Amino acid sequence: MTMDAILPLLSDPAAWAALVTLIVMEVVLGIDNLIFISILSNKLPEAMRGKARRIGISLALVMRLGLLSTIAFLVGLTAPVFTLPWTGPMGEHGEPLFELAFSWRDLILITGGLFLVWKATTEIHEKTAPGDGHGVMDTSAKVISNFGAAIVQILLLDLVFSIDSILTAVGMTDHLPIMVVAVIVAVAAMMLAADPLANFINSNPTVVMLALGFLLMIGAVLIADGFGVHVPKGYIYAAMAFSALVESLNMLSRKAMSKKAPDGETRH
Repeated sequence: MTMDAILPLLSDPAAWAALVTLIVMEVVLGIDNLIFISILSNKLPEAMRGKARRIGISLALVMRLGLLSTIAFLVGLTAPVFTLPWTGPMGEHGEPLFELAFSWRDLILITGGLFLVWKATTEIHEKTAPGDGHGVMDTSAKVISNFGAAIVQILLLDLVFSIDSILTAVGMTDHLPIMVVAVIVAVAAMMLAADPLANFINSNPTVVMLALGFLLMIGAVLIADGFGVHVPKGYIYAAMAFSALVESLNMLSRKAMSKKAPDGETRH
């Protein structure tokens, strides 16, 4: 990436338009990564949480920039590596109902999706499990004492989200400098939003369940994508935005009811 390659882009309106579009896309795609990092870091002791978020997001940046330096290899991940035979029902044009040619990208997405579904399901089970038999909820499972284990889990999902992010960037522009700038800006936005988002999620139990629901949905979409069933991301993020809006209205409603409650009543 030389100045001779960058200078012509500075005076090209199309390049600036591509940069803005790609930054927005990268920020939106980073929301999934940030939600996972926030939920997982909140399970650490409080003194470790900020450090885990910074390390997790820094690893995401390093991984994305590393993948950008090997674009040719990354694009090669979309080439089929094996094909499964199909003996089931066919579509209306005689084609298999599912994609049978799997690439390394497909396998990575399926593995990452299964991990997300497992992790979100485990978290939901912990938060909805009954008490210890004495009316007390067991909170010992809510804290991860192993900092390294949390970082490894964050790293695994960073890899999945990074590949998806960079392949999206490659599909939107051919200019490497634009991709690099968009990735750096998007990750910087993640770094700024990490602590406020994690604190907000941690202080609102219903938001935690909503975020875990998002992770379940994202995991299912990754698995479907790996099998060749492409769900438009606009639908996913529109559903997430609508759910977040409804939850915001619920929070405002609960806050208003709490303020209106008589002094003699217990306020929730």
